[in-house]
Amino acid sequence: MPKFMMLVKASADSEAGVLPTTEQFAEMGKYNEELVKAGVMLAGEGLHPTSRGARIVFKGNNKTVVDGPFAETKELIAGFWIIQAKSLEEAIEWARRAPNPHWGGDTNIEVRQVFSTEDFGEALTPELIAKQNELRAMGEANQRG
Repeated sequence: MPKFMMLVKASADSEAGVLPTTEQFAEMGKYNEELVKAGVMLAGEGLHPTSRGARIVFKGNNKTVVDGPFAETKELIAGFWIIQAKSLEEAIEWARRAPNPHWGGDTNIEVRQVFSTEDFGEALTPELIAKQNELRAMGEANQRG
């Protein structure tokens, strides 16, 4: 089943580090519970403001580290869900059910399909797929501790 990432765009409040209230946590928790019970939620997290992050800027082979905060709030991400759904339309329906992540403020949730192995065609050889699967298994083992 295809995977989709639902990206929560940042707001002035999320970039200022304003945390949700108990009621807002409960409302989002109810939505997350709905995703889990439906068997579609794979992951979901909020992100600290960009003032606590950095960007790596690539110019050819040169890399520069730029410390946050970053100015353009409309381009920033405040959180995400990764879900599995049968189609983009189903993923959109799940995103439409979400409470406003900024509780009445202006924001949006962007829905994007995650690439699957099949999407890459012949360029992704069986050897590369095997290595990718090995690394994925190692990462999952690391998460389990």
